Order: sequence, then structure tokens, then C-alpha cells
Amino acid sequence: MRTILVVGGGYAGFYTAWKLEKKLRRGEAQVVVVDPRPYMTYQPFLPEVLAGSVEARHAAVSQRRHLRRTKLVSGTVIRVDHAHKTAIVRPTDGPEFTIAYDVIAITAGAVTRKLSIPGVADQAIGMKHVEEAVAIRDRLLTNFDRASAMEPGPLRRRLLTVTFVGGGFSGVEGFGELLSLATALTRSYPEIDRSELGFHLVEARDRILPEVTDEPGRWVVRSLEERGGHVHLNAQLVSAADGHVVLSNGEEFDSDLIVWTVGNAANPMVRSMTDLPIDARGRLMVRADLRVGTDAEPVPDAWGAGDDAAVPDLAVPGTATVPNAQHAVRQGKLLAQNIVASIRGGKVRRYKHASLGTVATLGLGRGIFQYKRIVIKGLPAWLMHRGYHVLAVPSWERKVRVLAVWLTAAVFGRDIVSLASVQDPRRAFVHGDEMISQSGQ
Repeated sequence: MRTILVVGGGYAGFYTAWKLEKKLRRGEAQVVVVDPRPYMTYQPFLPEVLAGSVEARHAAVSQRRHLRRTKLVSGTVIRVDHAHKTAIVRPTDGPEFTIAYDVIAITAGAVTRKLSIPGVADQAIGMKHVEEAVAIRDRLLTNFDRASAMEPGPLRRRLLTVTFVGGGFSGVEGFGELLSLATALTRSYPEIDRSELGFHLVEARDRILPEVTDEPGRWVVRSLEERGGHVHLNAQLVSAADGHVVLSNGEEFDSDLIVWTVGNAANPMVRSMTDLPIDARGRLMVRADLRVGTDAEPVPDAWGAGDDAAVPDLAVPGTATVPNAQHAVRQGKLLAQNIVASIRGGKVRRYKHASLGTVATLGLGRGIFQYKRIVIKGLPAWLMHRGYHVLAVPSWERKVRVLAVWLTAAVFGRDIVSLASVQDPRRAFVHGDEMISQSGQ
């Protein structure tokens, strides 16, 4: 029986394995997925996890619950030797081992792009995974609790200052949702005035949201600023050492919460740990039918899709598909279909998908949608965002859970309890006596 190795369980990898299970005949092939996380993160929900509009676990889709006929390996592929059809896996625990395969699908996904800026590695939090989104939300809620017990001053101002670095979709959506949550929190914290909030969005270019045209982009900036946000265009982060933010335009301020959403970089495994062909940016070279290689030199039994694959965009000749969920999901589905067709000697299809438009949430009841020249703003766009993503999140189980949380929040409001203590669960157990004695003094 053939072994189909899927490297990575993100969007493209999850959908590839999920559809392979449905299309393969019993005994036709064994599907193996290697990923360090036991779930697929539905990243479009992360901004709403920040705001408490979506429960954190509902933005994660369990692999074991939905990939019942797939062998799941908890670990990371650190090297691929396609000439010998083997991959070296570093498991979560234990020694490295080798997996032999007949067909490989590289869907490892991209990683967060980091820059050597003082303080970023020590102070910033990314926004690519569920645990990061939860940490950001809990930090904000905890800071409100701390600030409410302080007199006005530099430390209180620092606790109430948030900085997002990066004006792409994840940065703008996260910024808008967290600003919406912070504004709503001031109603529950009478000690804190809205004017004390400091929300800063830093973008190196002269505009945010490059996926939309100029005028809608300017409208988003105006909308965020009218709500109290500060958008710094043509500005770069120079330093964040000890939480002191220094921008290239000369502005400086202290910020206790810094969120890094600058963009993606090529996966190190794909870039330098494989004998498969890569392009100048370190992405896997992929044909339009998702085979690895070029039209002149395809690589047998090797396929690729997702953020770390340079898939030709047939809708925009001469370019590669942009790394977003819309493409990754559809590429994963086609990849499964083409692998099965290849195994059975059938005809494979080329990937062509015209954009359905772009839609972004900017906070509770606010959004923007653009399809070609059609632009929709405000509440209708926000409802379109929610409608699209509740349909797109895989499995009816997840759709129902997310809808239930939204309906509950519509009646009772968002949950504003911080569980930052779960990041240090043994603190109360180890230091409980000291905490009690100190509180009694």
C-alpha cells in the first residue's frame, strides 16, 4: 500500500488529508500527516479571539476528530530527501526518526517574518496561532485590572498603550478588534477614561491593507482614527527595548503590549532542508497542477500547496497566488483530487481561482468588503465577514459552536474574564502560602 506523506497540518495540509480520506478507496493508500500541533488553526478567526467574540478552541480544528483514517505524527519534518523518498522527523519527544513515502505533499506553510529590531524578540507577541491571540487578549484584560488600581501616570499610561506593527490584513483586523474590545471595557472600568487608551498601528508603507484599492484603504485609516486609534504610515519600528517604542519618524512612547504582524517568511525546512527545487524567495517551485517542478521538468511524486508554494496564478498571469486562506483551502482540495488522479492514471487539473473579493473585520459591527469596484463598508461588510467565515470554517461541529458563541455574545455581551494565570499554572500552588500571608499583612 502506498504511503502519502503530508508535511504540515495547516490549511492546505488539513484539507489535503481530509479530502484524500474521502476520495481514496480503502487499502489504496495510507495518509500520514506530520505536524507539531494537534489542530489546524482557522486564522481568520484570530482577530475575533483577540476580542473575545470567538472562543479560542473554536478557532482550532482537531485533526484527530476529523482525520480518522489518517496516521497523525506529532513532530516536525526537518529534512526531505526526495531522491530516496525519505523524510526525517523530529518528534515532540524522543529521538528523530525516518519516514519512507511513495508520494509527498509539502504544505508546511510559512513562518512569521522577524526583523533584527532591538526588543522585538523580548517584548512582542505574534498573531499566527491561537495561543498568541489568547495571550494578547489576556494581557489587555490584565492590564485594565492593574491600571484601574493606579493613579494616573507613566506606568498606568504604559499599561493602556497597545502597538501593532504591520498594516496587512492580520494587523489591521487584530488592531480594529482589540480597539473595539478596549473601548467596550471602559464601560466596565469607570476608573479608566477612553481618552487614556493609546492604540498605535505602525506601517512602513504609505498605506494599509494592500489587498484593497487606495480609497477604501484611506477610509479604513479614517475609521480607525475616528475611534481613537493612531495610524503611523511611512514609519518603521526602530526599537522596542524594554517596551519603549521608537519609530523612524521620531515618535516615541512606552507600550506594554506590542503585537508583531509584519508578514510571512519562507519555512526553513522548505528553504534549506530539502532537495526539491525552490525559487529565489525560498518557496517551493510548483506548477499550475500543483506538482513540484516546472512545466519542462516536473518532479515525480512530489506536490505542494499553501503559503510556502509558489503556485502560478492563472487568473493573473506572470504572478504567484497570494498566501491567504482562500487559496490554501482550495489548493488543498485540488491537491487531494490530483494526487488520487495521478495514482489511478487519470487526468490532473490546473489550479485556477479568481478572487472572491476581500473582506475584513474592523471591530464589532464594523468591516469593509471589496470586489473589483464594489465596496461595502460598516455593518453590512461586518455581517458578510461573519457569514463567509462561518461557512468556510471546516465541519458543521465548528460552525454550530461558533454561531452559538456569537448568539450568546449578542445577548449577554463579550466575556471579559482574563485567564492570564494559565500561562503560569503552578504559581498559586507553589507560592500560595506566600500570597495569602502577603494579602493578610
